Amino acid sequence: MPKISCAPRHTLKEPGWFQREPAWLYSIVLAILHRARHRGLPMSGYFGTEVQQRLQAQAEASVDFINVTPGACQTGRTMGCDDPDRFGWELIDKILNRDGICGFRMIPASKADELKSRLAKGGFRFDTWDVFLADQASALAASEAIIDQGLPDGLLDQDKPTEPDDEYTARIQAFMAASGVVPFSGSLLAGTVGPATTVVVGDKTGTVAATAHGYLAHNSYSTYHRYAWGGLVAVAQSQRGRGLGNHINARMIVSVFRDLHATHIYELVSASNVPSRRMVESCGLRRDPAVVCGVATPGDSARFTR
Repeated sequence: MPKISCAPRHTLKEPGWFQREPAWLYSIVLAILHRARHRGLPMSGYFGTEVQQRLQAQAEASVDFINVTPGACQTGRTMGCDDPDRFGWELIDKILNRDGICGFRMIPASKADELKSRLAKGGFRFDTWDVFLADQASALAASEAIIDQGLPDGLLDQDKPTEPDDEYTARIQAFMAASGVVPFSGSLLAGTVGPATTVVVGDKTGTVAATAHGYLAHNSYSTYHRYAWGGLVAVAQSQRGRGLGNHINARMIVSVFRDLHATHIYELVSASNVPSRRMVESCGLRRDPAVVCGVATPGDSARFTR
C-alpha cells in the first residue's frame, strides 16, 4: 500500500480569502512576485495563503502516487479520491489527519449520504456541488456555436501559459484570485504535471479579462479516465454582462476535446449559483443527478470554495 506520512492535522479555520474580492489584491500580488524574482528567490508557482500553497504542493508532489493508485484522482487544490471503496478508508483517514481536507470527485449520489456519515464520525463536513456533464458531440456543438459569434469588441484570445512560474502565469493566478476564484498551482495551469489547458482572453495591451481551465483528473483505473474537469472560470468585473463567461468556458471546452482528447467534460456548480449554471448549460452541459462532487473539511471551517 502506498505510504502517506501522518502529521498533526492542519485546520482550515482561516477566513475564505477566495470568497472576498479586494480590489487591491491583483496589484499587490504582482508586486510581491516581482520583488521575489528580482531578489533571486525560488518561485514554485504555488499561489494563495500558506495553507493553500501547502495543499497545492502536496497534490503536485503526489502526481505519481495518484497515477498508480486505484481510487485516487487529481483535484488540484487538495488530494483527491473518485472511489472510496477502491482507495480505502485507511488512506482517506491519513490524508484527512495530515491535511485536514480531501476532495471527492464523481461519487455516486446513492453513496453520498454514506460518505457524509462516515466523514462526520471524524468531525468532517462534506460540502457538495452539482455535476454538469456532456459528451464530446453535445459540448462541441454548443461551444463552437458560441465561439463562432466572436469576442466582444476590444478583446482577443491570448496565449496559453506554458511556464509554471513566469510572470504571465502569475498574472493569470492573480487575476483568478482577484475575481474570487481559487487558482491552481502554476504547474497545473501550464500542464507540466499532467494533461491540462488554460485559456485566456485579454485586451490589446495584454491585460487579462477572462480565464478558464480544464484538465484530465482521473487515472487509468477510473471509470472517468478520459473525462475532463472544467472550471476556474473568471471574468473581470468590468467585462461582465458581455457574454465573455460563455465564450471563455466554450473555448476551454473545445480545447479539452481538441488538445487533450477527452471523451466528456464535467463542471461543478453550487445549487445557488444561477449565472454559472446558465453558463455551463449554454455550452451543452446538463446536470447529472447520478453523481456528486465535494470536499471534506473540518466541521467548523469555512466552505473551501464557492
